[in-house]
Amino acid sequence: MSFNRRAFIGTAAAAATLRAPMVRAGSHGKPRVVVVGGGAGGATAARYIAKDSAGEIDVTLIEPSRSYYTCFFSNLYIGGFRTIESIAHSYGTLASDYGINVVHDWATGVDRAAKSVALAGGGRVPYDRLILSPGIDFVAGSVAGWDLTSQNAMPHAYKGGSQTELLKAQILAMPEGGTFVMVAPPNPYRCPPGPYERVSMVAHVLKQSNPTAKIIIADSKANFSKQGLFEAGWEAHYPGMITRIGPDFGGENVTVNPAEMTVDIDGEVIEAAACNVIPAQKAGHIADLAGVTEGNWAPVNAVDMSSKVDPEIHVLGDSAAQGDMPKSGFSANSQAKVCANAVRGALTGSRVFPARFSNTCWSLIDADDGVKVGATYEATEEKIARIDGFVSQTGEDAATRKATYEESLGWYDAITSDMFG
Repeated sequence: MSFNRRAFIGTAAAAATLRAPMVRAGSHGKPRVVVVGGGAGGATAARYIAKDSAGEIDVTLIEPSRSYYTCFFSNLYIGGFRTIESIAHSYGTLASDYGINVVHDWATGVDRAAKSVALAGGGRVPYDRLILSPGIDFVAGSVAGWDLTSQNAMPHAYKGGSQTELLKAQILAMPEGGTFVMVAPPNPYRCPPGPYERVSMVAHVLKQSNPTAKIIIADSKANFSKQGLFEAGWEAHYPGMITRIGPDFGGENVTVNPAEMTVDIDGEVIEAAACNVIPAQKAGHIADLAGVTEGNWAPVNAVDMSSKVDPEIHVLGDSAAQGDMPKSGFSANSQAKVCANAVRGALTGSRVFPARFSNTCWSLIDADDGVKVGATYEATEEKIARIDGFVSQTGEDAATRKATYEESLGWYDAITSDMFG
């Protein structure tokens, strides 16, 4: 299967293109939708609502960054397969071609009674429907010795951009024979295969520039996504370089010392030439401020991604507790199309299609050695439920793995076009 823009967009049955037949407007005129967060969920939702309502809904997108760096494919930048510019995207087309009011500011609060969003720069933005897609934040204290003040010494690089560049620079600056340490996150977290693709890309770089270097993964999880595929790939491409320490061997008992660049794994202290700490994760902070989280995540109704706390607020992507879908860019994009269709229907009376969802996660292990896992899903009263799925197999031939990698390149072009126009 090859991915291109037309095929990718065509998979979203929920993304209706019928012209809205009527507008249910209050005294303020057009219905107003405010979207907080301009990533795979938020940008897609804003674009589809603006496009399919043909100007009959006012759409405001609140996003502090003027350039959005995708977290997906950032590992390929670390591995030298992409430039940093190739994963950067602007919001200009959303504003110029779709009439979206793009506000580059931080959302600092939500008044659900008044139905408005407060901005760091002052003022409030009113809404009839609010869509929150703020990505992730980190659980304080989840890695002993690490907090956000340590992110320059031990980057997380789990939000694309400057952190990704910093981590790559630290990897390239490692002394000969040095040790790279990753502290992997506990479930659930953004992009389940992401840490292990990152290890693959770090190994790819070190194999060329620092072949005696070692990689250690401290992991509190008993297993991880595509584990057999990664471990077979590591043995084939990077024999003897990568060691994973799981919970049976102390991988859940980790303390870091950023000042001294050491990592204590169950009493064994390791001097790290570079260290990637990926903490436990939770919904983006604005979801907490809006009062729609329970625990670390925001529970939603599968049929339209509406909050189980407030039906006029919708939560997409990484922040949502929705059921069986992984926290991935593909998932967020798929959820955004379902949400956009439902929101447009609620505000204008246009046709709402049954919710259907899909996801694929590609990973690159070495040059032209791509693997994938994916599934389709449906909305039930309880959750987004998995229907069926697929995964690459160990022992696939080189042509199949190369085709999988090339498929991922087509998908990247398709999803970023779908997000940003």
